[in-house]
Amino acid sequence: MSADTFPRQYARTRRLSLGEPRSHTITTNGSRLLFLRSRGGSDPVTCLWAIDVDTTTNTLSDERLVADPLTIDATGEHALPAAERSRRERMREQADGITAYAIDSTGEHAVFALSGRLYIVGTAPSAAPPSSLVAAEGAFDPRLSPNGRSVAYIADGQLRITAADGSAHERLLTGDHNSGHHNSDDITWGVADFVASEELNRFRGYWWSPDSTTLAVARVDNSPVENWWIADPANPDRPPVAHRYPAAGTANADVSLWLVRAEAGHFTQVAWNAELFPYLVAVSWSDQGLVMVVMDRAQRRQQTMTVDLDGATTTVVDERDDAWVELVPGTPALLSAARLVSTIDTHDTHALATQETPLGPLTPLTPANLQVRRMVDVDDRRVVFTANASAPVADLAVPADPACTSVLWWPLSMRTPIVVAGGVYDPGMHDAIAIGDTVVVRSASLHRLRADHRILRVIDGQVHELGTIPNLAESALVEPRPVFLRAGPRGLPVAVLLPSTPVPDGHTLPVLMDPYGGPHAQRVLASRNAFATSQWLADQGFVVVVVDGRGTPGLGPVFEREVLGDLATPVLEDQIIGLQCAAEGFPQMDLSRVAIRGWSFGGFLAALAVLRRPDVFHAAVVGAPVTDWRLYDTAYTERYLGDPTVQPDVYERSSLLADAPNLTRPMMLIHGLADDNVVSAHTLRLSSALLAAGRPHEVLPLTGVTHMTPQEVVAENLLLLQVDFLRRALKL
Repeated sequence: MSADTFPRQYARTRRLSLGEPRSHTITTNGSRLLFLRSRGGSDPVTCLWAIDVDTTTNTLSDERLVADPLTIDATGEHALPAAERSRRERMREQADGITAYAIDSTGEHAVFALSGRLYIVGTAPSAAPPSSLVAAEGAFDPRLSPNGRSVAYIADGQLRITAADGSAHERLLTGDHNSGHHNSDDITWGVADFVASEELNRFRGYWWSPDSTTLAVARVDNSPVENWWIADPANPDRPPVAHRYPAAGTANADVSLWLVRAEAGHFTQVAWNAELFPYLVAVSWSDQGLVMVVMDRAQRRQQTMTVDLDGATTTVVDERDDAWVELVPGTPALLSAARLVSTIDTHDTHALATQETPLGPLTPLTPANLQVRRMVDVDDRRVVFTANASAPVADLAVPADPACTSVLWWPLSMRTPIVVAGGVYDPGMHDAIAIGDTVVVRSASLHRLRADHRILRVIDGQVHELGTIPNLAESALVEPRPVFLRAGPRGLPVAVLLPSTPVPDGHTLPVLMDPYGGPHAQRVLASRNAFATSQWLADQGFVVVVVDGRGTPGLGPVFEREVLGDLATPVLEDQIIGLQCAAEGFPQMDLSRVAIRGWSFGGFLAALAVLRRPDVFHAAVVGAPVTDWRLYDTAYTERYLGDPTVQPDVYERSSLLADAPNLTRPMMLIHGLADDNVVSAHTLRLSSALLAAGRPHEVLPLTGVTHMTPQEVVAENLLLLQVDFLRRALKL
């Protein structure tokens, strides 16, 4: 057998993700931790595990296996439901086996779906093996009622309910024949619509009430949405698959929220102005009440509402922004006495904010320059959140660096937070989950071979480390050595990677730009694995440069909003600024040989670079690019470019198709033909325009591949083929 190589390892380990603990859940009393993990770095089958926490002595038990898919469904002959495949694609899920689970309020039981069947298992050390539940075919997304007696789940686009004790008490809970509507295949209950799951960070479509009597259920009518067709050209005997895709400027799904009684099946529609606020952004149901967030289509106005059991709503916060209202994961949440905790943008900062009185204005809690990235957990005593500092923050020891995030614990009675993880003494990327006094922190940094997963308790302001969850992921076969810079007057984050073998004095190397470069994603991170592929590319004989330009998060609302109305000009300018800054400090860079590669928005940026600035960029690898923003979805595209029927000129400025005659540099286009997010029409239309203009280019179609490339052979060879193209294009 041939020796392992990084491309092979990266593909086999699904980007070094297999074997790492994830999807942690802490029981409400903090006595048990559940998590998902496979048995090793090359094992794609994810199992459910548990660790017990003695909160008196602050000690941990050994981890134990709670549910192993191979002992439950060893044959694997049951097909994954199509709706579950779609959910996994939206969540970028790469593993197999148990990829999601849910517990009751005590954490004594967990439910999960496997190959369209439902299972329940006790989580205590003496619990019996998993047992199957009576459920309809094609079941997925099961959730236990808080009292542990019932399991709600989705099958065939409908919400159903079954008894948690395995008895034959199973029934259809929703359906338009129950609510008074006409049944239709385009109508689903309890499933997140495409826009919510792809762009609004809402992957769920139903929520149990704390007393287990009622469910809040999203009803989605997809009939207004245009039907697109995803074909499989390699298998012409198979019919194309219909896919409702809400392209920019076209109709969205009609989404409403209903309160459904679990026993009686009584339906109550939640009342809000859905014509003015069509996006159902978030729903949360806690002991403090039911809260929902809705947004207008332009995303410049957002309302947070409390919901009564009779469906009536009360607006508690009405936010407006001239560009767009930023969505911060985990917000909002209710405290007792109906006070809200959320975020607001003030002083160029995404700030955590609270209401001093019910229905009162939001008052910033966090200081300027501390950019809140996610609210982890909140109760009447404290807020746990993650943040990065875009500039120095007084009296807070966190790095003034968007590449580093910290986990902060802020007692609501104090003026300053406690740094639970991160800070200036452990710079890196830190994230967490928390309940009560217990926190589980994931820490990645440039010096860690793999991420740490630590179990902590915060007692009287002191952080106690109880132990770690073993991370079985493989460490990369390369050793990334990024050098971080800040470029230009805006301080653009830049990382430069040289080959592992020293470059002789006076010798120069071609340059490879390796960005994403678009909204809501960073590439310059204080994390070793974030640069594994970039380092391997550098080791092939390149100086690799990664730039986070305008629109990317971490530097504050003003920086992020500079792409409003133009997704092309500022992002391309910033790649050039970052390139020129890097060249000033690295004489090894040969600016007469500069290539650029990217996927998704990065693919758009790579094509944009060689089409509009061939004087700077000499070759491009263009993966799954958005070439015409009219073909991308409503929520993402209209947030930045507005409505194409109102502002067609804005879309023209950001489109690549009119630039096709300008191509004078080598370009390789790569696209998965099964992609239902950035559909292959983007690449095919650009290729057609290039052909019409007589411009040579290469096209690599990927049969059966979606927007992700988890297939091992495809993922490995994609890296190798890109390097081969770059060598030819730059005449190395």
